Amino acid sequence: MATPLTERRCVRCEPGTPQLEQVALEALKAEVPSWQVTQVDGHPVLTRTYKFKGFMPGVDLVNRIAAIAEEEGHHPDLSLGWGYLTVQLWTHAAGGLTENDFILAAKVDQAQSSKS
Repeated sequence: MATPLTERRCVRCEPGTPQLEQVALEALKAEVPSWQVTQVDGHPVLTRTYKFKGFMPGVDLVNRIAAIAEEEGHHPDLSLGWGYLTVQLWTHAAGGLTENDFILAAKVDQAQSSKS
């Protein structure tokens, strides 16, 4: 049985790190079903928007994500506004998605669900 994404660690990526093949991408996507794979500026991005009642719950989640991102050495793009937080993940060194993106997505979901 595979190790759950929340128990894995991000690995350091160097320029030229390969993107996930479609089969692997779909298998990992199944583990974070609330996230969407979209195209942004010509590359795939893993995206999820969390909804809140107010502004401060989003700030709280940003702070929890920041701690996780620092620990993993993998940093998302965050867009915060009243009532929402959008998280976008992609691996710059690969020019697309790697397992790191899915690991961080799962850990972000875990951080949000542990607070709800």
